[in-house]
Amino acid sequence: MQTMTTKPIQVKGLEKSYKQHQVLKGVDFEVEKGSIFALLGSNGAGKTTVVKILTTLLKADGGAATVGGMDVASKPDHVRQVISLTGQFAAVDEILTGRENLIMIAKLRYLKDPRQVADDLLQRFGLTDAADRRVATYSGGMRRRLDIALSLVGKPQIIFLDEPTTGLDPEARIEVWKVVKELADGGTTVLLTTQYLEEAEQLADKIAILHEGRIIANGTLSDLKKLFPSTKVEYVEKQPTLEEIFLSIVGKKEEK
Repeated sequence: MQTMTTKPIQVKGLEKSYKQHQVLKGVDFEVEKGSIFALLGSNGAGKTTVVKILTTLLKADGGAATVGGMDVASKPDHVRQVISLTGQFAAVDEILTGRENLIMIAKLRYLKDPRQVADDLLQRFGLTDAADRRVATYSGGMRRRLDIALSLVGKPQIIFLDEPTTGLDPEARIEVWKVVKELADGGTTVLLTTQYLEEAEQLADKIAILHEGRIIANGTLSDLKKLFPSTKVEYVEKQPTLEEIFLSIVGKKEEK
């Protein structure tokens, strides 16, 4: 297995079509080690397609992408060893308990002492008290925390979160945000897709806006604010929100 590069994720000219519809039209971006990178876009913008290509679940029609320094097309098995993916819906077995879910994944990854691995993750994600309850009894936030915990079995270097808070209430969403921040603080590289502008604003070190198959803006929140028209000063200068920036940028592209 190769060592990580300074750029855990590198994407250049990524293209993908479904029949006659071109979803990705040359997507470019890079993600720094230990950072949170948010891919922001409306439904149907192609966010999940990008994630599927980077996690080796889908082949691109053009362009190139490396994850963990390895080409996703030619070395998919190597890429899978350093990544984990959490999809839009919690992939947990509701019949099993939280502990049993974690032990099962640890065994599938051939880890030593699966029970200890499970106990450590249950404690980390605040699920110890509910460890021996069936997942069917968990709240939405608890299921999502367990889902992310399952993704961390084996300590992957890079984690992909595809719309991790879809369908969660505000309180559960904040719980997940806390977990994501802790992951990055611990050195894990996180790429998340979201359609929630506040989520990107709260979490991301860098934000890329995917619109009509292309990245139309990419940078820090401060960088994106510079793309917003100058603030009108009346009594107090009002800083633009990410929502205002997003709508302004997308609107400009549609006018052309």
